Amino acid sequence: MSSCCAEKTPAPPSPCCGGEKRRIDWLLWVSLALVMAGLVGHFVGDGPGWWRTFSHGTAEFISKAWWGLLAGIVAVGIISRLPQNLVSGLLGKGGSFTGILRAVFAGTLLDLCNHGILMIGAQLYRKGASLGQTLAFLVASPWNSLSLTLLLAALIGWKWMLAFIGLSMAIGILTGWIAERMVARGVLPANPNTCELPADFRFAPAFREALRQIKPTPANLKAMAVGGLQESRMILRWIFFGVVLAAAIRAFVPEHLFAHYFGPTLLGLVLTLVATTVIEVCSEGSSPIAADLLTRAAAPGNAFTFLMAGAATDYTEILVLRETTRSWKAALALPLITVPQVLVVAWLLNR
Repeated sequence: MSSCCAEKTPAPPSPCCGGEKRRIDWLLWVSLALVMAGLVGHFVGDGPGWWRTFSHGTAEFISKAWWGLLAGIVAVGIISRLPQNLVSGLLGKGGSFTGILRAVFAGTLLDLCNHGILMIGAQLYRKGASLGQTLAFLVASPWNSLSLTLLLAALIGWKWMLAFIGLSMAIGILTGWIAERMVARGVLPANPNTCELPADFRFAPAFREALRQIKPTPANLKAMAVGGLQESRMILRWIFFGVVLAAAIRAFVPEHLFAHYFGPTLLGLVLTLVATTVIEVCSEGSSPIAADLLTRAAAPGNAFTFLMAGAATDYTEILVLRETTRSWKAALALPLITVPQVLVVAWLLNR
């Protein structure tokens, strides 16, 4: 584990920027160009049917997710200026149950969409959060924000809303704990950014240093803006790619294939898992769909699966975890640990 005192050393170049030799990030720019073309097509309204579906799907996703992306970039810029020992102190010791609990509560309380949370989760890992804390943070957070909590309460009632939140937090805690045990046994890689807090660490000096770094001076604001964009670039490339892929699925895969067969049966549960894996739905869009699964299909387990497995199997999230951790094992641990828990809970809810 590295020392928190060494955080002043310059960070290595971001891999998406090509290291020392700067290369064109084709995935980022091609995906962004297609997203922009889709937005233009949405307002122009011309073209064949598949193009109109693609452009409207792109515009719908961006209109729901832009605030979360912007807030995520701002939060990443702020976190990048915080002392690493402060972040480690707030999250607690990696590998401990207390650290997992702190990560779960932090993810639950943050009022951001899943893509904004993804940016923050990646930044926390780079600041030293353990793999278990990072996975717990991501699993507990995607739709557990204040705004979406109120939306869910209005759509499905307070009883189901509280049940879903409690169950998601439990899965987040168990996922983080299992991941930490696998790291301890060498099955999953440990976070090389983890640092040990010095014995004389005190929060007060660290908070004063943090306030100095994020004080709204022109120099600090510029540094936070640049840092937020640079640190978020790796995530944005996959988010834009996910928007393009989701819009393409809407354009070329008949909607009726996903519109039926989602009742409270084993087949309905499996089809819900397949649908939520294939369809890229932001947290704002997932809540109304989950409400329909509960109220119209009478399948609360399917609704819970759509909310939880949609985040755990999200290809954007898995790809970002791969680039952040430099390990496919760590990235695939998210769905492999989480999805079986979700399916068991969903089956019991449907019963």
